[in-house]
Amino acid sequence: MPSGDPHGPRWKRSRTQIGIGRALPILVMVLTVFADRFSSNEERYDRLLAAAPALAAVTWSVRGTVIIGLVAIALGVLLGTTSGDPFVPDIAANEAALGVVTAAAAWVSRARLRYERDLRELTAVAEVVQRVVLRPLAPRLGPVDLHLLYVAAAAKARIGGDFYEAVQVPGAVRLMLGDVQGKGLGAVETASVLLGSFRAAVNDAPDLPALADRLEEGLGRYGAWDPDTDAAERFATVVLVEIPDDGAVARMLSCGHPAPLLQHEGRVGFVPFADPSLPINLSGLLHSRHRVEEVAFVPGDRLLLYTDGVSETRDRAGVFYPLEERMGQWADEPGERIPALLHAELDAYGAHGLDDDVAAMLVVRRGPGTGPDAGTPGP
Repeated sequence: MPSGDPHGPRWKRSRTQIGIGRALPILVMVLTVFADRFSSNEERYDRLLAAAPALAAVTWSVRGTVIIGLVAIALGVLLGTTSGDPFVPDIAANEAALGVVTAAAAWVSRARLRYERDLRELTAVAEVVQRVVLRPLAPRLGPVDLHLLYVAAAAKARIGGDFYEAVQVPGAVRLMLGDVQGKGLGAVETASVLLGSFRAAVNDAPDLPALADRLEEGLGRYGAWDPDTDAAERFATVVLVEIPDDGAVARMLSCGHPAPLLQHEGRVGFVPFADPSLPINLSGLLHSRHRVEEVAFVPGDRLLLYTDGVSETRDRAGVFYPLEERMGQWADEPGERIPALLHAELDAYGAHGLDDDVAAMLVVRRGPGTGPDAGTPGP
């Protein structure tokens, strides 16, 4: 997964929950035996053993569920016969009921494992699609190092409505980061169209305004080619960046996208866009007017591109995530650590965790003599 921390907070919580779930059936049996043996009243607790195989079905295999059920039945017989209860049919009825629960739990466990297998297969397909649509980001292109955080909001998904690309062209590196309106497969479809248009035009477009026009044109053509798709009805905010190899500047064009954060000479602030363009698919080519902002971007400077899944994350009081403040605090942190720090912060800060697609790309301008270029030209 293209994230700063593939084993992030969600993954760790999931592993912890699975561990607790596997321990619960055993804990139920231990506590039942303890309560039955050491309780001062005349209550019988062996009926609680039925919870053990039922809980095992949630996390254990079929064989494990059956074994736990058989152990629970054996414990029930032991507790019943040592309790001095002369009514043997009552004991037999309890164990028969426990056997039925065990059989049902084994069936549930088998159904769960089948579902999990199907889900793994679908996840594998999604990962292949992701490598085609959202290719892994090169860690180094031209004069910059790149660090990516990408998290899809949909459970188990690998792709969402946020998208990114970075390509080395003759004399510069060109970057794109964007966010499609809405969620689901329709947003993924629109994102894939814009990525295809960017890759087709990035080497030939003379400048960023021409590249933005090609994105608009590509989405319009796709809608005309497939009238039944809702891609033509969606819009996308996009920020385009060009970083020349031989200049200490960064050129940026915003199509309705949140302003990037620039760390320059120790100061962190949002890049001002005097006249941002409309989002892609909200204005036609004849009415497009793109203004490029140029800012100083010298060795050691950092530029953070991000989507509104980052800037619009709110806590329980409705307060937006303080991105500028956090980036200021992390000014001395190594660039490769920023995506993991941001991921953990957003997941903890959000009132409901991360409930929107999140994409953030940290661009670090390298100084001379910091190593060979590991990037590959062209899309």
